[in-house]
Amino acid sequence: MKSTSRLYPLTLAAGLLAATLSASTHAQEFALRFQHSDQAGNPNYVIGQEWAASLMERSGGRLSLELLPVGSIVEYQETQDAVGAGIIDGHVTDSSYFAGKDPAFSLIGNPVGAWSAPQQMLDYINEGGGKELMNELVQPYGLQFIGATTPGLEAFVSKVPIDSVADLKGVKMRAPEGLVNQVFAAAGATPVNLPSSEVFTSLDKGVIDAADFSVFSTNQAQGLNDIAKHPIYPGFHSMPLIEISMNKAKWDSMPEDLQTLLEESVVDYSQNMVSQLAANDEKAVVEAADKGITIHNWSDEERAKFRKIAAEKWVTVAEKSANAQKVYDHLTAYLKKEGLIQ
Repeated sequence: MKSTSRLYPLTLAAGLLAATLSASTHAQEFALRFQHSDQAGNPNYVIGQEWAASLMERSGGRLSLELLPVGSIVEYQETQDAVGAGIIDGHVTDSSYFAGKDPAFSLIGNPVGAWSAPQQMLDYINEGGGKELMNELVQPYGLQFIGATTPGLEAFVSKVPIDSVADLKGVKMRAPEGLVNQVFAAAGATPVNLPSSEVFTSLDKGVIDAADFSVFSTNQAQGLNDIAKHPIYPGFHSMPLIEISMNKAKWDSMPEDLQTLLEESVVDYSQNMVSQLAANDEKAVVEAADKGITIHNWSDEERAKFRKIAAEKWVTVAEKSANAQKVYDHLTAYLKKEGLIQ
């Protein structure tokens, strides 16, 4: 007969080994890989990396996330398909990149003129039903929408003073194809479709008078305000929704507490991003003013006029698909409730 006292150390050791292996497997079970739509070194990407790094600590080591820069695995406009297929686990990207699949992504991704501040958009997503609507849009593609952030309102670059909608009349400006172009044309401007790489030269040579480009700090860093000395800040037109979504099957395999942690972390991520980029803008505004650049800030009345013009163009997008109509109805109902449109 074998001695139980001799078996006990072996049993204990086996138990400890099994527990260690179980804990190790549990810790490594959710190692995610997301792709960002910005390049490494871009402030948006750097802040995204901070968020990704925080998840290991917040989850007690149970969840890790590797955030890759644009183009690492697939091109920026292919990430939705890649996430749905499980090639990557998720993405951090501008929803309007997928307007070719459904115009609804254009309308919810950047409803030109809708928002006057980042918090307005984030409130819509987090408290106004926008999150649920986004999941209706992305889940047929195999994605789960976790939450959103934004770099904030883009400033407006201009060589001429523009203090109202009326002042836009006849202004030759760079605007990308699509809703931004259509709205500015309806407001009286003369939009020209130019790649971002040609904006500086076109302003400098007088080919254009103004441009839809980026946030104030980026415009300042790239020298645009030095040649176009009448920027509008805060902006009044474009503010992209940056969605954080992941593979739906992978999401469903995660325990509820980790799902909640991810959702809460994205809310914190968005607030951190908005505050950091706003601080960059404020610093750049002081720098610009010290250099004699005149900064224009539109009144609430003029912003409302522009929003009304934009809303008429939203209708044309809504007519292009059932989902786009659903976004239009939901968005305009919210804006009316909040007193942002009549």
